[in-house]
Amino acid sequence: MRHLRVLLLFCSAQLAFGAPLDEFIAASKSNHGALGEKAAHFLVAHMPSKDQAALSAQFLIENLDLAFKARDEFPWGRQVPEELFLNDVLPYVVFDEPRHPWRAEFYAKAGKLVRGARTATEAVQTLNRQLFNLVNVHYNTGRKRPNQSPKESMELGMATCTGLAIILVDACRAVGIPARAIGTPLWANERGNHTWVEVWDGDWHFTGADEYDKAGLNRGWFVNDAAQAKADVPRHAIYATSWKKEGLFFPMVWARRDEDVAAVNVTARYAIAKAATPSGQIAQIGIRLFESKGGKRLVAKVRAVDQTGLVLGEAETKAGKADLNDMPRLGLQPGTQGWLRFTVGARTREIPFGPLTAGDSAVDAVWGELVAVSKTTTAVEAWLALPFSKRKVEAPAMRARLTKAEAHRAKQLLAADRLARLAVERKEEMDAKSITYQGKTLRWLSKTFGEAPKDGRSLW
Repeated sequence: MRHLRVLLLFCSAQLAFGAPLDEFIAASKSNHGALGEKAAHFLVAHMPSKDQAALSAQFLIENLDLAFKARDEFPWGRQVPEELFLNDVLPYVVFDEPRHPWRAEFYAKAGKLVRGARTATEAVQTLNRQLFNLVNVHYNTGRKRPNQSPKESMELGMATCTGLAIILVDACRAVGIPARAIGTPLWANERGNHTWVEVWDGDWHFTGADEYDKAGLNRGWFVNDAAQAKADVPRHAIYATSWKKEGLFFPMVWARRDEDVAAVNVTARYAIAKAATPSGQIAQIGIRLFESKGGKRLVAKVRAVDQTGLVLGEAETKAGKADLNDMPRLGLQPGTQGWLRFTVGARTREIPFGPLTAGDSAVDAVWGELVAVSKTTTAVEAWLALPFSKRKVEAPAMRARLTKAEAHRAKQLLAADRLARLAVERKEEMDAKSITYQGKTLRWLSKTFGEAPKDGRSLW
């Protein structure tokens, strides 16, 4: 029945053919025999109807001829199964981007880069490391639109994740490597959408476009986000583009009603680690630093310090060509609160955070709105970091003149330190639920009802 359905598709497509498509199919058969004719029929059968009317025979013939040329020329080309060659090498477009011819230019540029590669994986790594510098296109939210053609992105010198993915997919296809775009309409943590790339080398492997990792494929900043994807929730699922139409369509966030791009739901390949990941135990906090509201991002060393000044974790914020959602994440205990302290050059500023809840959250800090960390505050923190027996009340940190803001901060630090020490000193009493004082013992029982609100429980 499946073969019959495909045959009917071919027949119906043939009936709708005009002169350009007939010329394309005839030329494909003449140039490449039975497989060329089959490839042309496949391309047309699943082609958007608007392309059937708009694309010239010359455009389609050049695309098919160069795809076959790459198949014959590169060492991995002949190892590609026919089905993948037709579906993931031959197509002339990835999404709904403008139909500009790209294959000849990428055959020349990408082909020169990968001439010495022995495997498709080695070739992909080379392309991801060198191609984007060669064509001078990197991540920038100032691009014209997400679904730019390679030509548009190269003219602008900028693209976001979708435009970058289109470039890498097309470059891989130009040298005979099956490639497809992968994406989610919305991460499960509600932090936006993303697009990346899968390539085939005996199996499908993923990589971020213009995000070369010398450690190899199947790595990326988005791995943890992808692990939370939900196959049965369309907006939180992960999809791969496909030329062959089998009923599922890629949910393009820039064209939500467009059903021209076929897709395969590949969520299971990414969310497989979800069951093995403990939930409800860690609070993941993502951190970005902006120069100003709506401005560019800044690279800074960032430390999370608790209310006593203890460093809980440190990282470095990202800027430049890094994806907007590519941010350092610190795994902290739920309930943690304190300050995020950013250092740019010789200047250090901070912003309060928490108390954190389990799961993912993000902090967008604006440098101009942060509070400078005074030397007095760091001196108090250094004093508190000493063993209790070595804290001298005559220390300079304890005798310094304080501004009102510094006094408030010092009070917070000293109070948090006292609470932390009390928790240690009184642990046995709390565990036993029994306090003994001057020969008298007080015992108690406790029971918790419901979940505490974010701002804590009322005294009454």
